[in-house]
Amino acid sequence: QPCCKALAPARHSYYYPTMKTVLASRSVEIPAGVTVEIASRVIKVTGPRGVLTRDFRHMAMDLRQVDNSIRVDVWFANRKQLATVRTVVSHIDNMMVGVTRGFLYKMRFVYSHFPINVTLNGENVEIRNFLGEKRVRKIKLLDGVKYVRSADVKDQIELSGNDIAMVSLTAAQIQGQTNVRKKDLRKFLDGIYVSEKGPMPEE
Repeated sequence: QPCCKALAPARHSYYYPTMKTVLASRSVEIPAGVTVEIASRVIKVTGPRGVLTRDFRHMAMDLRQVDNSIRVDVWFANRKQLATVRTVVSHIDNMMVGVTRGFLYKMRFVYSHFPINVTLNGENVEIRNFLGEKRVRKIKLLDGVKYVRSADVKDQIELSGNDIAMVSLTAAQIQGQTNVRKKDLRKFLDGIYVSEKGPMPEE
């Protein structure tokens, strides 16, 4: 005789179909003085300030140049794949801004008692006297990032470069090195924070 398990009804596996968009496309215009090369979803943007390259081969999409613009097409995409279209267009737009104007991040020192001392030693940004600690915090400047100590504003540094990812990541690493630990964060507000960011002002 068959056992009880054989007599038990089979569990139903329900299938919930997801709606797919046939074609989602966005375009970004190429500014004057910028040239773009696309080969197998690897895009190379050349401008007055330099060259930037980015690899989008991990995304399933069509990436091509149409007249004076870059067009991104995604076929039969679900909700998550649709979100990548706007992301890729934003990345390409940031590359074009980077090779024409560049990006600038301004950071201010915040302290209540112990003055924060920041210096540039070769390719390393060194932070001393944070909360009176003797430890020297070192952050390596990423590729293409320039460090300048503001002359007109007290306790401010400026990070600039063509690649927004490198500039913002350097700023994040500097801010992360001055995170206060094991103290009340409402009282100990010391640190180095981003006060202003965006494309460099046009001269």
